[in-house]
Amino acid sequence: MKPILLPILALGFSMLMSLPGAAQDCKCDPSRGHAQVSAAPAASPYAGMERRDVKALSEQQINHLRAGRGMGLSLPAELNGHPGPAHVLELADALRLSGDQRAKAKEFLEAMKAETISVGEQIIAEETALDRLFAEKHATRAGVDAAAFRIASAQGELRAAHLHYHLAMSELLTPEQIMQYVALRGYGNGGHHQHQQH
Repeated sequence: MKPILLPILALGFSMLMSLPGAAQDCKCDPSRGHAQVSAAPAASPYAGMERRDVKALSEQQINHLRAGRGMGLSLPAELNGHPGPAHVLELADALRLSGDQRAKAKEFLEAMKAETISVGEQIIAEETALDRLFAEKHATRAGVDAAAFRIASAQGELRAAHLHYHLAMSELLTPEQIMQYVALRGYGNGGHHQHQQH
């Protein structure tokens, strides 16, 4: 190497090391005469999940499934002007529900919970079985396929059930009540696809 290049390389290296964070990311090995840059491996976003009882479900998700909560499954209905029974009952006074509407909304909510809690328990059981296949080293392609399809079928059934009760609620309410619901929920123009009824 030509002598004139050494000061230039030294200057460039000192400038590099002056950058924020450079010093802690660089390990210098004097015996080798050059710097070794090492990067610590990033922690997996799944770290800690290995301690879950059911690996694919968080404790919160299990609680929601067991309580029959919507978990965002009804967003296509909710955000297009088809209210759900739980939120309609929360806004009953503001929506000026009639006695009959209140009674029907409560009936819908109770029926929805009974239906969806049952399916939610099925999903938890199927996810537990799939988890066990891998934990006990018994997983096969055929077994995994069967378990995955059962879970997907139950998830579809759960979503359809929630959506059905949004349809039922939008048939129970007047167009004015639905517009008021959309405004109260803060959706702006979110109900622009709502169907005309009555």
